[in-house]
Amino acid sequence: MVRVSIVTISFNQAEFLERTIQSVLTQDYPDIEYIVVDPGSTDGSRDIIQRYSGRISRVILRPDRGAADGLNGGFAAATGEILGFLNSDDFLLPGAVTSAVSYLGRHEGIDVVSGHSNLIGPDERFLRRLYSDRMSLDRFIYRGVILMQASTFFRRKIFDRTGGFRIDNKVCWDGELFLDMALAGGRFAVVDEFWSAYRLHSKSITGSKNNAKLTRQSHDAIFERVMGRKPQVYDRLLAFGYRVIRHILNPMDTWERILRGPVFGRSLDG
Repeated sequence: MVRVSIVTISFNQAEFLERTIQSVLTQDYPDIEYIVVDPGSTDGSRDIIQRYSGRISRVILRPDRGAADGLNGGFAAATGEILGFLNSDDFLLPGAVTSAVSYLGRHEGIDVVSGHSNLIGPDERFLRRLYSDRMSLDRFIYRGVILMQASTFFRRKIFDRTGGFRIDNKVCWDGELFLDMALAGGRFAVVDEFWSAYRLHSKSITGSKNNAKLTRQSHDAIFERVMGRKPQVYDRLLAFGYRVIRHILNPMDTWERILRGPVFGRSLDG
């Protein structure tokens, strides 16, 4: 039996945390090592974690330098061959872990597998479906590839080859990790199944308008690290072109955008 380690980073999201924890503990896969990391919540999150501590494999309660640093600490304690991570406002859908393990077991040449997600509001109201893209290093660098983080599982060996999450990235640490996996020679696949629910709310990174500028700065820093230069005007044009290509290559996601609206700029009222 292959062990799966899942790490949840928790910080002051008590409103959603219990749903997240329950979604892992009720998975039907028999060998899940669940690790919860909380650097110092003050909103009752730690009371929730304590309530489930007998069923959580390990709880790490210590200060860290941000979410990426906390995840590194969680994975340092993990013993699984397959890894995943789940933010404390998202949750796994039933059977997700079993499906991911089954796929990786049948495809030994694949290092990273992603499913799709349901986008939900703060009250779990369904908003739209989100479809992971096929990995392409060029398109990823130009923001033309999106993997649903909560629906992505990967082998320990490819995670170790990256050196882990980059702690200076405060916004898109998950995307940078996937990029580093690709740069390290990782092989990616997408399964046409829905494995998670991705929650959009006013305090989430995606839902917060205040993080738009920080997100752009983070992507520019990643671009400069990988390409060895700052993005130029023509790179902005290329990025636009790659996003158009993404809409062509991922027609289901494009149709959802047309039918139910985009992720960014969405009203969460009603």
